[in-house]
Amino acid sequence: MKSKIVYPSVLGGEIRVPGDKSVSQRIAMLAALAKGTSTIKGFLTGEDAMSTLKAVCALGASYRFVDDVLEITGTGGTFKEPANTLDMGNSGTGTRLLAGLLAGRPITVTMTGDASLSRRPMGRIAAPLQQMGAKIELTGEKGTLPMTIHGTQLKGIHYELPMASAQVKSCVLLAGLFADGKTTVIEPHPTRDHTEKLFQALGIPVDVNGLEISVPGFGSAGPQFAARDITVPGDFSSAAFWIAAIAARPGAELTVRKVGLNHRRTALLDVLKRMGAQIETELTDDQGDPMGTVFVRGAQLYGTEIGGDEIPNLIDELPVISAIAALADGETVIRDAEELRVKESDRIAMMAAHLRAFGVEVSESPDGMTVHGPAVLKTPVKPLASDGDHRIAMSVAVLGSFTDQPVTIDDTACVDTSYPDFWNHLKQLGGNCE
Repeated sequence: MKSKIVYPSVLGGEIRVPGDKSVSQRIAMLAALAKGTSTIKGFLTGEDAMSTLKAVCALGASYRFVDDVLEITGTGGTFKEPANTLDMGNSGTGTRLLAGLLAGRPITVTMTGDASLSRRPMGRIAAPLQQMGAKIELTGEKGTLPMTIHGTQLKGIHYELPMASAQVKSCVLLAGLFADGKTTVIEPHPTRDHTEKLFQALGIPVDVNGLEISVPGFGSAGPQFAARDITVPGDFSSAAFWIAAIAARPGAELTVRKVGLNHRRTALLDVLKRMGAQIETELTDDQGDPMGTVFVRGAQLYGTEIGGDEIPNLIDELPVISAIAALADGETVIRDAEELRVKESDRIAMMAAHLRAFGVEVSESPDGMTVHGPAVLKTPVKPLASDGDHRIAMSVAVLGSFTDQPVTIDDTACVDTSYPDFWNHLKQLGGNCE
């Protein structure tokens, strides 16, 4: 069991975070479909993205790294049946999106994952894919992995998402590319649009009309498009830990460069500004997924209410928001976030338990929590477990830096799935850990 001890720290400075995990995974899949070799700068080499990259290579693509640049040679749309089960590790995004890509291919593929991924629901993608004619078997308990896909000819559908989910949306759109007829997805709330932006950058037809997104079906041949040179922006969800940590420290300053500024990902900035943080952004590149610089100056934060339409665009940041809410003056209410119950862990229950270990008053609800601040933090008596959830481990580390005694966090190997440099970057910003 890998553990980390985080010491009280005064953080600040300048940083550049690794490439966006969600974008990296989508690029791996689409580059594997392209004709020719795509050159990708900034690809995240964390475990989730690498699991996805290895999976598409088992389907016939190939890759190599030349220094820090990734080259993926695509299949031109013709995937081969893999010799073995695809091990997706901890990658929910890779699993759900790849299922859409495979549902219309004339091959049989089984996907499995680690214990955490094997607890996550897959019925939400199986339902629309089966409406399209896909043959999906979920042999785990409660509609979970292992999942076997028997590729078949698909038909386009008109699908209203029962919940706001970029993964389900992207899964259906990817499947729609290999269907007969148009596929349309209607979202209840706006979600991440990395898939749509990559379609546009690669020349794959996609029509975005508000909350309605459509792709034409290309039948069993699928879309034909050429390889491209692509730059992956820095992962905003990784930067979020440092942005939140600095925002809650009056007078502290942080600069994050070349980070993704897709407006469907940056709702955290709006929440922190509402809480009193001083934040400015500067857009430097708006081709494809926009990127730029974030400047943060910390201040005394104040409680706020978070819910409704903004939840899908900061779902990954809610654990760290709940952490720094402990330092804010007044109540911070998080609602409409029941999706947190079925992430790598039950993030509502995990963060509520850990906040209480720090002496924070927390009221838990089915779809969120209320954090009562400002708390006088105490050092947890026992080590805090991550339950194999990278965002729980990193959120606890951020809060631990505000205490006056060292905090021990167990099960920290999971951080490598999305942010392998997290602990080094903590030290780079003035933090202490071992």
